[in-house]
Amino acid sequence: MQQNWGIIGGGIMGMTLAHRLSQEGHKVTLFEAATDLGGLASAWKIDDFIWDKFYHVILLSDLRTRGILKEIDLESQINWVETKTGFYTDGQLYSMSNTFEFLKFPPLNLFDKFRLGLTIFVASKLKNRKRLEQIPVSDWLKKWSGNRTFNKIWLPLLRAKLGDHYQKTSAAFIWTTIQRMYAARRTGLKQEMFGYVSGGYAQIIASLKNKLTAEGVVLKTSHEALEIKSGMDRRPMATFANAPSETFDNIIVTLPSDIASNVCKDLTNEEKIALKKFEYLGVICASVVLNESISPYYVTNITDTWVPFTGIIEMSALVDKKYLGGKALIYLPKYLSSNDSLFEASDDEIKKVFLSSLKRMYPKFSDSDIKFIGIARAKRVLALPTLNYSEQLPDIKTSMTGVYILNASHITDGTLNVNETINIAEIKLDEILKTLN
Repeated sequence: MQQNWGIIGGGIMGMTLAHRLSQEGHKVTLFEAATDLGGLASAWKIDDFIWDKFYHVILLSDLRTRGILKEIDLESQINWVETKTGFYTDGQLYSMSNTFEFLKFPPLNLFDKFRLGLTIFVASKLKNRKRLEQIPVSDWLKKWSGNRTFNKIWLPLLRAKLGDHYQKTSAAFIWTTIQRMYAARRTGLKQEMFGYVSGGYAQIIASLKNKLTAEGVVLKTSHEALEIKSGMDRRPMATFANAPSETFDNIIVTLPSDIASNVCKDLTNEEKIALKKFEYLGVICASVVLNESISPYYVTNITDTWVPFTGIIEMSALVDKKYLGGKALIYLPKYLSSNDSLFEASDDEIKKVFLSSLKRMYPKFSDSDIKFIGIARAKRVLALPTLNYSEQLPDIKTSMTGVYILNASHITDGTLNVNETINIAEIKLDEILKTLN
């Protein structure tokens, strides 16, 4: 039976839900507070070209993403590239792109390297995520890698990604990261390649938007949801800033958990408390356009604690420069608590700190090499995977009739990325629809 659905939040999750619901024959309206769809996958103008606001990559093993791309006639436009990985430690840049380079890696002795390799191998074979959720990530890594390797390699990387929050993060965090690395090998692929669509996520979002429109989905941007309440007939009613209220048979809210708790007014106190328990990490990400590439590495992991950003993502080591105005593009991300004071700093302050550190890392790099730098911010990106995380997840179905809350916090068996976002949207939507049949 056809029903009238409202989707609050026009990121990848909201767009996926709208797409699948329309395929099931339902009437769907998709609301987004921003002026365009895409959320964390949105693009913006960087210098004189359009590219992703935050960095993204497609893996051969990202079957859910590739499935969507096939449906919107973009799978043939994926460009597959073999990339290299760098490691910056003790003021030196090393290549870590193959086994031979790993064995040569000076900061660790041979025994430390063996234990590091063993840690990664063990994590790739483990299947019991829930057991890992009961173990602090630092305890698990010390057990398998040893204190020296933990302090030299793992601890700086954990702090770069999680800050001091790593102390309450479970071992499932590192497990999901390594599982993604090994996904291609488990599916029989000989080599993991990184990919991108010509035109980046701007092209993906535009094509998916066209697909939704063709399917009859009503798209309403610049619609910030202020509250969702049960109407007189118990059907959920959404109220928006500067727009009329609308009533639906069902509403799926894809906003971050704490925001969803505030918007859904008729939730029980217990539900609101459960939703507000989640701690979110945000990101500040600098997009820097340069005349020339600074390294051959797509990813440069950084363990030196004086560097203010998490790593260096050189997009031009993956993407053909013809899509980037003929220039080099790097991202400098810094992950931090959603209430960190750095979010209040001006763009100029962040640019100054980031660029001074970049020049210290690469002495040949100078101000004259910079063509553009822009600062993007997102306060709620990753729900911190704390101990016993999955046991604390509230039900997607709420006590409000016809209201469901589904967001990236429900990703438990993978890292936060576009493929896992599509995956959880499709799996959970199937569960929702089965309860209605």
